Amino acid sequence: MATGSSASEQRTVVVSRDVPARLVPDGTRITIHKNTFVNLRQALGGTYTVTVNGNMARIDGTDADAIGQTPLELDFDPPRADGQVREQDLQHALGTIFDPEIPVNIVDLGLVYGCDVIQRTADSGEKQNVVQVRMTLTAPNCGMGPVLVGDVEDRLAKVPNVDAVEVALIFDPPWSREMMTEEAQLELGLF
Repeated sequence: MATGSSASEQRTVVVSRDVPARLVPDGTRITIHKNTFVNLRQALGGTYTVTVNGNMARIDGTDADAIGQTPLELDFDPPRADGQVREQDLQHALGTIFDPEIPVNIVDLGLVYGCDVIQRTADSGEKQNVVQVRMTLTAPNCGMGPVLVGDVEDRLAKVPNVDAVEVALIFDPPWSREMMTEEAQLELGLF
């Protein structure tokens, strides 16, 4: 997984297929179409920041092949026959999501306060597994909040037997560096 790209490594690439992306910082979903030129600006935590048509956008690491990079593979065991969601699959997916500006995953940063699966009945009468995530940001006014929420929604939607994802941003208690794992503090030189 890529952890960073300096300004000297920026380069222009041609998108090889239509690829979903999110505008930075508001998180609006867009499609970057095949044969579009983009400027690859940053690779951080398995996501790629590009500029396209004067806008900055993020491409998920699972779609990295569209810009000539090695895609992030999310490996899960086969879906459970009973239709249930495995807790370890949710934790694995969350552990692949990195803060947009810090090269540490959101679990080790202490941004995830809770992750639950509830069953809800759809209008069709079918039972659905809905993952509800309670999380925070390193700062309440973080402009990348919508992008990070989109990352959580997209990655958890790839977990077997997940039908929907709901993310609630909460700021009580406020995040502090003491919420980080010791490993994350060591990685960032805070220990």
